[in-house]
Amino acid sequence: MGARQVGKTTMLKQLFSGQPGVLWLNGGELEVRSLFENASTKRLQAVVGQNNIVVIDEAQRLKNIGLALKLFTDGIADVQLIATGSSSFDLSNQVNEPLTGRKWQYSMFPLSFIELCDHHGLLEERGLLAQRLVYGCYPEVVMNPGDARALLTEIADSYLYKDIFQLERINKPDKIVKLLQALAFQVGSQVSYSELGQMAGLDNKTVERYIVFLEQCYVVFRLGSFSRNLRNELKSSRKIYFYDNGVRNSVISDFRPAEMRSDIGALWENYLVSERQKHLAYSGQAPNSWFWRTQQQNEIAYLEEGDGQLRAYEFKWNPAANVKLPKKFLEAYPGSTFAVISRDNYEEFLGV
Repeated sequence: MGARQVGKTTMLKQLFSGQPGVLWLNGGELEVRSLFENASTKRLQAVVGQNNIVVIDEAQRLKNIGLALKLFTDGIADVQLIATGSSSFDLSNQVNEPLTGRKWQYSMFPLSFIELCDHHGLLEERGLLAQRLVYGCYPEVVMNPGDARALLTEIADSYLYKDIFQLERINKPDKIVKLLQALAFQVGSQVSYSELGQMAGLDNKTVERYIVFLEQCYVVFRLGSFSRNLRNELKSSRKIYFYDNGVRNSVISDFRPAEMRSDIGALWENYLVSERQKHLAYSGQAPNSWFWRTQQQNEIAYLEEGDGQLRAYEFKWNPAANVKLPKKFLEAYPGSTFAVISRDNYEEFLGV
């Protein structure tokens, strides 16, 4: 699973290049979609033939994909099945008998800081930090920095909303664009569905539904508020981040250099939180993640809890910024750790 244009198809083609017995089915082709509309084990077996690996690319575009995968799993022996999708299709809910225990699900994101360090080296990648904050880490953008703006505009205009429109049959795409613009301007701040609705011309329930679709298509993700011990902690707030800084900036058509940005704090926070999510996913870690805030405006940008340890982080672009853990948090959660992540020390936080 992963957003469009992050390299899912390219990766699989490289993995299986020159390997015999591989059948490649593209969910975007009419003939393939027709095959899956009335799928049966016998019919699928005839299509598979003597191949022992089946790749179903863009599986989210196929009707009854969950049933088809179940038929493959139950009825066709000794076949390795791989499906890719750019919008979350929950296979377990699409079939009568869940595939629990018979499938592995992986997420793929725009290039991660670790991957880029492996390729360029840490020193060179550190030197490109300002560029990453503005243009993000989509593979085509990274490989063609001179065309970054045009490529991001193409990604946003041609790919970003495609699955959302298909999922919901949305006939007013301008509302989605306005919602994304509203989210882009509020990165790093807690968001109100009511306020977002006013900005985008949508009611609260529609705003929430569209945000869920944007999450399912790997455009944005939500971070909830942490609440446990204090009465005045915010209990149902949320922040919303973009998986890629370049997409965020493309939505609002702002590609000014990092040193000229009044929103550098928001860009830095979005970059760190999204890169942290990539690192946790790829390393197999699964801590709970939140932000923390009280009604008196005491705030911590990011929290994680894993193995009984609560870790608090603040994000500051300026390494000289003086930040302390709020006293009320420390009193309520003794034993918590605290770190300030700046551009001087961010590598370890992102897994290097």
